[in-house]
Amino acid sequence: MCGISGLIHLDGHPLGDIAQRLNVMSQLIAHRGPNGQGTWIAPDRSGGLAHRRLSILDLSSAGAQPMSGPANHHVVHNGEVYNFIELRQQMSSAWGFRSQTDTEVILAAYDHWGTDCLSRLQGMFAFAVWDEPSRRLFCARDRFGIKPFYYTVVDRIFYFASEAKALLPFLPEIQTDEQAFAEYLTFQYCIGENTLFKGVKELPPGHMLIVENGSISTRRYWDVVYEIDQDHSPAWFMRRMREILEDSVRMHMRSDVPIGAYVSGGVDSSLISILATQHDSSQKVGFHGRFTDYPGYDECKYAYAAAGASETTLHVIDITHNDFQRHIGDVIYHLDFPVCGPGSFPQYMVSALAAQHVRVVLGGQGGDEIFGGYARYLVAYFEQCIRAAIDGTYQNGQFLVTLESIVPNLGVLREYQPLIREFWRDGLFGKMDERYFRLINRATDMNEEIDWNDIDLAPVGEAFRSIFNSTRNVKKQAYFDAMTHFDFKCLLPALLTVEDRMSMAHGLESRVPFLDQSLVEFVASVPPTLKFSGGRLKQMVRDVFEDRIPKDILDRRDKMGFPVPLKEWFGGPLKEMAGDIFLTMRVKHRPHFNADAVLKNFDHAQPFSRKTWGLLSLELWHQTFHDRAAEYRTLLDKEASRMDLGVLQA
Repeated sequence: MCGISGLIHLDGHPLGDIAQRLNVMSQLIAHRGPNGQGTWIAPDRSGGLAHRRLSILDLSSAGAQPMSGPANHHVVHNGEVYNFIELRQQMSSAWGFRSQTDTEVILAAYDHWGTDCLSRLQGMFAFAVWDEPSRRLFCARDRFGIKPFYYTVVDRIFYFASEAKALLPFLPEIQTDEQAFAEYLTFQYCIGENTLFKGVKELPPGHMLIVENGSISTRRYWDVVYEIDQDHSPAWFMRRMREILEDSVRMHMRSDVPIGAYVSGGVDSSLISILATQHDSSQKVGFHGRFTDYPGYDECKYAYAAAGASETTLHVIDITHNDFQRHIGDVIYHLDFPVCGPGSFPQYMVSALAAQHVRVVLGGQGGDEIFGGYARYLVAYFEQCIRAAIDGTYQNGQFLVTLESIVPNLGVLREYQPLIREFWRDGLFGKMDERYFRLINRATDMNEEIDWNDIDLAPVGEAFRSIFNSTRNVKKQAYFDAMTHFDFKCLLPALLTVEDRMSMAHGLESRVPFLDQSLVEFVASVPPTLKFSGGRLKQMVRDVFEDRIPKDILDRRDKMGFPVPLKEWFGGPLKEMAGDIFLTMRVKHRPHFNADAVLKNFDHAQPFSRKTWGLLSLELWHQTFHDRAAEYRTLLDKEASRMDLGVLQA
């Protein structure tokens, strides 16, 4: 829901062109809110807020933003506070509510509890409250990073926005952050607060930010802790998980507009769509994308199985190489950064389909990270099981299953043999953090394409180890929890970036019921023996909901997460396009790239390899933002109301 932006001069100086600055930011994120817009400017013109509205709750003008309260507090909000009805009832005697929105509940909660209101808000949100009496800007981002918040400081002016592109007109120049670049080459996402745009930071999930007395401070208000509950039986855990997830889906169905669901054919999205339609039989519409030109890329039969289980009407889009050629530039523009794998492209296409029918869509994002659904967990754990069998160290607290019990479940790795060969190429049985880093390191096959001499990778490894080996978060030494914790903290926010941008590019709100505070905290307390029983991925979800999920989906072992036929396209109908993109890389002399090696090697990648995607999307990112930096800078020199910002997406 919506796009937010704003600015404040840290020294309280008035800004004569503040309306133009706000208008520039607002127009650059206009796609996020097609149903309305508004601005609020402080009486002394030292700061202001801007909003683009996607109407989901209280479609009347009473829900317009920026929204002001009786205490002279002003708010812009992106997202949904799902427990707003309960909070509204709790504060009704102290606040005269004028709307039926969750945004007004944020205002009332801040007025009532101050910054402690964050402990009471359940949902996905990014917001900024200007407290006029205290001259304080209070900003916050939800616990998991579902909704975005970026900021920068230029000439003592603090700017923030839902998307980084809205901050680019204010930067002296668009440059690449070297540390973030090293992280991207390693993981294909950044793991800290730095972004690929030098000077632009991302407020981390579960953090608040306060601008006051000319200074900026951030602090964490929530964190996940894996502290195992040894007091309850497996049956209790199963029963409790079912209750919490069903309640989360119920809360995520709160809307004044129609709701649909992404249906990929995997366990997570299938379960969410089934639970949603069982909660509200009027919301029975699903969306799926497929590639039919090449074998191995069409998962439609599983999507239809999920739709059949919930009697849902399934809308399917056939995605082609022509779609890729037409829209990959749009994908990079809306992402702001190249991030994760090529799945962002088909998600863009499916979101476009969904936006033709609904304004809100539910998805299964988060299930793999909290329940353990990635095949690499099994690869890493299998190696350590072999080591433990040799050393006789099963009982040291790090192992949940024996080698004998894990072997029957290794069939799921059939499609991952290239990954396993690469993983074991330089040895086995190292330290667990080193081995997992090796498994997720995307840079191991780019020795020729990248000049590593001027790239400092040491801080990347240090940042990885500090998260992976955190005893503050993972209380008991357990390899499975350490792996899922790192991905929850680092990979998941990157995937949620894709989820947010690809849906909001079409004015569509994406909701993720697995990412509910109660559910995440509960699953973090579940013994790993239940979550990873016998080395079976996501076994707890399968056990709890085996009566809801179709057997064909429960039993499948070939789920790959929206693979895209890049290898086939770039070796065939899109070979000329890819060649032209990489030729531009050579002509532009991109720093750190050996363009000749890229051109030589790009068509030799393995199927489903992220190498080609990583290099291609980086070059398109340079073309979209670096090569057009002057266009962003000159936006401030024009009258905002006369600008045609759509040209930047062309």
